[in-house]
Amino acid sequence: MLQDITGIDPRKVPLDDKETMSIFSSTKALGVTPEQIHSEVGSFGIPEFGTKFVRGMLVDTKPTTFDELIRISGLSHGTDVWLGNAQTLIEQGTVTLQDAICCRDDIMIYLIKMGLPPNDAFKIMESVRKGKVAKGKEPKWEQYKELMKEHNVPDWYIKSCEKIKYMFPKAHAAAYVTNAFRIAWFKVHEPLAYYAAYFSIRADEFDSDCMIFGEEKVKNKMKEIDLAGNSATVKDKNMYAILELVLEMYERGFNFLPMDLYKSHSSKFLVEDGAIRPPLNSIPGLGTVAAEGIVKAREEGKFMSIDDLKIRSKVGNSVTDLLKNYGCLKGMSQSNQMSLFA
Repeated sequence: MLQDITGIDPRKVPLDDKETMSIFSSTKALGVTPEQIHSEVGSFGIPEFGTKFVRGMLVDTKPTTFDELIRISGLSHGTDVWLGNAQTLIEQGTVTLQDAICCRDDIMIYLIKMGLPPNDAFKIMESVRKGKVAKGKEPKWEQYKELMKEHNVPDWYIKSCEKIKYMFPKAHAAAYVTNAFRIAWFKVHEPLAYYAAYFSIRADEFDSDCMIFGEEKVKNKMKEIDLAGNSATVKDKNMYAILELVLEMYERGFNFLPMDLYKSHSSKFLVEDGAIRPPLNSIPGLGTVAAEGIVKAREEGKFMSIDDLKIRSKVGNSVTDLLKNYGCLKGMSQSNQMSLFA
């Protein structure tokens, strides 16, 4: 969708773009402050790096290279690789992100560099990444530990291995990060295309009532969800991530255009006149089927009246009432029939 909107092939996006790289450690490239978007990094809505958990990892590690992003992806997908393990070691100053065990391949490569026979290095990696060591199911672990100590593998490294229950392969992490970085490039350099694509594809809980009428409404809804805490509905909890991105969009100086009976798409957010036009199905209560019926009917020509809209689009009063509330039926009469006394 990003390519459709911009004409730019994502595969040709430079993976060494400094501005794009910077959003994983600051908000400067987005032209906003951390206070404006309630985040120290600008990775909202970026696959792999948009969740609160991974944003916390970014704040702790402050990555500046593509390799470090791959390492963070490995850490975030592993089990007991980051929390209580690499995170603690980095906070204590024992290791840097470059030295920590992040992906399964790191173990074998590191042990071979330390002088262990490749076959033993491979077997140790396999035992660790499958969680056999952490679960006490590796019968040769004491033997492997001695071998590592003989080759000057530090104690912190061995203890780190003993905590790991699952590890991510580096090739998977590299593929995920490459995709994420390409999307992040559009967020920095083609922001309207990025937001339109994100809201169209990812924002299932997009609610026009609290999102398209300015940032104050967005902030109020966020406060409402924050105050509700654990008692917030599942829908509201899911909506929060979208609200964060909508607020960021407003803070960057972009806005939504009003919903329009003839210009709004049935389900896609459109880039138009330096802003974004929301689709008809983003009206709460107006489903995609009804929106598609309206779009199909309008292709045959303008609607003569509200009754004409209902008949041709095969929608009921509830749908036309929703459209009225959003100003989509301004100036449209109820019926085609002319009054004898008009």
